[in-house]
Amino acid sequence: MSFTAILIALLLEQAWPLLRGNAVHALIRSWVRWSSRNFDAGRAHHGWLAWSFAVLAPAAAALVVHWLLVFTLGWIAAVLWSIVVLYLTLGFRQFSHHFTDIRDALEAGDEDQARALLAQWEQIDAKELPRSEIVRHVIEQSVLAAHRHVFGVLFWFSVLAAIGLGPAGAVVYRLAEFVTRYWVHQSQFHFQPVSAALQDFASKVWTMLDFIPARITALGFAVVGSFEEAIDAWRAYSQRAQANNDGLILAATSGAINVRLAGSRMRSDDNPDADAATPNRQEPELAHLRSIVGLVWRSVVMWMLLLALLSLARLLG
Repeated sequence: MSFTAILIALLLEQAWPLLRGNAVHALIRSWVRWSSRNFDAGRAHHGWLAWSFAVLAPAAAALVVHWLLVFTLGWIAAVLWSIVVLYLTLGFRQFSHHFTDIRDALEAGDEDQARALLAQWEQIDAKELPRSEIVRHVIEQSVLAAHRHVFGVLFWFSVLAAIGLGPAGAVVYRLAEFVTRYWVHQSQFHFQPVSAALQDFASKVWTMLDFIPARITALGFAVVGSFEEAIDAWRAYSQRAQANNDGLILAATSGAINVRLAGSRMRSDDNPDADAATPNRQEPELAHLRSIVGLVWRSVVMWMLLLALLSLARLLG
């Protein structure tokens, strides 16, 4: 059932992508703001409470609907509900327009437009970035977006659905990532203070939730890319004192397609020179954007085939 729900949701999302600023995502943003505004009082236990309302309450609601459908209308209705939830949480089209617009601008030779689009996507100052750095940023942001919108959602949905929790895993994962990023953004750019305790709690929980999915994504890239190079880059990065989930994914990506990545997500206090994490690799070029698209789609196909085999084995068993 999980495989069917994921496949249909991916196909629907490709055919009819969610519009930007859709009502559901606007409702989620309002809910997250309400949670922090009403429960964040600056202490550690307030951070836990605000995060729970922002993330766990919607997940619990999705789970309750799932169980009600199972016990009243049957499994088919429950699968349809999972498809709806996955359609809202899973898919490339929620971020791929950024990638496509920047790539098209670079192919047309309009680097100023590419910088403007990149600045809008990453919320950074890109005015002075040379062409190779624009491509590097696009690769890094696209890979991490694919991980957070596709592979991480696939993992937590599949795991929790297998133990009868329906689409709750997809909701928890996407909201955990969203609140971690959104509360920092609100504090920095919109003058809506969110306490350090809440931001710290959200960041720690997100790191734990993303620990296994990040390594599964990195492994997938290694399998469908240059395996030995990806594993070597993974191993080298993991030996650093302050290695993080995002940096590990980027390190594996650099080996998988032989490109030198050096984003801020791969830097740490013990190694401020992020270039050292991916030595002796090619500088990012426009052709690497096509390589990234191929790498991600091959990985999607691989994991979907594996999930299909597991579903078949479960049915036959």
